[in-house]
Amino acid sequence: MRPMGTRRAAQVAGAATVAALALAGCSAGQTAETSLLQTPVSGLNTASPDGGLQIRNLQVVYKDSAGYPANSSAPLEVSLFNQTQQPLTVTISSQPQQTVTQGIVSAGQIGISGGALAPTDVPSDMPSDMPSGMPSAAPAAPALQPAKITIDPLGSVSFLPGGSQSLQAVGLSDKLAPGNSLALTVQVGTAAPLDLLAPVATPLSPASRGPAVEGENSESE
Repeated sequence: MRPMGTRRAAQVAGAATVAALALAGCSAGQTAETSLLQTPVSGLNTASPDGGLQIRNLQVVYKDSAGYPANSSAPLEVSLFNQTQQPLTVTISSQPQQTVTQGIVSAGQIGISGGALAPTDVPSDMPSDMPSGMPSAAPAAPALQPAKITIDPLGSVSFLPGGSQSLQAVGLSDKLAPGNSLALTVQVGTAAPLDLLAPVATPLSPASRGPAVEGENSESE
């Protein structure tokens, strides 16, 4: 017959082994689930007052640490979701700020690019057999349409970097750099406009430090 002390020690050791296996199983499960999680987006998520329009990941596309200079254009990223059984007409604009606020920039126009303007017709008096050395006409500039978007019932529209169409903020009132925001107005149909601040997106990887300065890590004597 096994002594009482030996039996108790064996029971304690067995319980410790079971606990260790349970913890290992939980840890493995957490690791597997964590690997499926996506990196959270840095844009603005909001909705119209009635909830009919869902706005997801609204932000200015990251360019570099310097951002976009004044009077230039900046592309926007956003996904719009119609939660109703009726088509929605969404208009996006930018209004000058009544009060100048540091870090908040407006735009002269919000438009959609993605098509090309029709090329200018060749005048009728121009000879058809032009010399081959003559310069060809310059390519047409991208067309910029008003940012008035119709979304089908329970449908969605997205403007993403590299997409066939681009949502552009043209004529920035000031420099738009990381940490700043772009003032936008979103209106659904004839409802009251919704004023929003679209942040500049954060980079997916840290910006490079640039070339090292000679002797920056050396100790002075």
